[in-house]
Amino acid sequence: MEIRKAVITAAGPSQRSLPLQTLVDRDGTTKTALAIIVEEALDSGAEEICVVVHPGDSGIYRAAAGSHGRRLQFVEQGKPLGYGHAVWSAHEFTGSEPFLLLVGDHLYLSRENRSCARQLVEAAAAEDCAVSAVQATHESKLPYYGAAGGRLAENRKGLYLVSEVLEKPTPTVAEQFLIVPGLRAGYYLCFFGMHVLTPAVMARLGADIAAGQPANLSRTLASLATRERYLASELQGRRFDIGLKYGLLNAQLALALSGPARAEVLGGLVELLAQEPH
Repeated sequence: MEIRKAVITAAGPSQRSLPLQTLVDRDGTTKTALAIIVEEALDSGAEEICVVVHPGDSGIYRAAAGSHGRRLQFVEQGKPLGYGHAVWSAHEFTGSEPFLLLVGDHLYLSRENRSCARQLVEAAAAEDCAVSAVQATHESKLPYYGAAGGRLAENRKGLYLVSEVLEKPTPTVAEQFLIVPGLRAGYYLCFFGMHVLTPAVMARLGADIAAGQPANLSRTLASLATRERYLASELQGRRFDIGLKYGLLNAQLALALSGPARAEVLGGLVELLAQEPH
């Protein structure tokens, strides 16, 4: 499986401004979140990138991508009909090819030399099937993420054969349907905000829309698991949802602590913590 195309969704009413936020990257360069996400996609090997935006946002997004702006294509989601519809909005761009899907409100920090997106694309190529990145997440965070259930694939650490997908399940529902052998009690495989998907996903989303039904990505992925081999992979890295309270701050701290200015940043944090409260 060769992944040449990447889609970044950024059209949600509560999401539109997040990719435009500015951070200092690990190398000390000031960039927008969008530019960092685009670089993640490019590092995966993607040659073409499409950003799904709210009508009229193309210009500001191209500018926010900096030197990468000229490489981007844009498609507008005419109405705010949800995440699944936003993904489907890029169906003409993806055509009959598999594609990397990223969300515009997540940043990623790899714990190895390969970026998180590169790890995922290589896993999908090796397994020749759709693969979603997941992170073991405490049940208290289930209201924020979709989650997958399944079992280890051929006894391979960190790679799971998906049997069920649910969107933002309650802990009670997760305990019924999403228990994964080997995970700590109270932890579930929540989506990382990064997928490699096959053309079958676009076809199913399109069929739902044509039938007048809401396009729901989690439901589509659950259906995919019954029709073809579909895996979840725990990557060597972490996701940072910059849409959460203090999410942008946590992402910035993680980037700073992983770069050459680590000692300086730690020193500043220690000094701040040592100060007497006012």
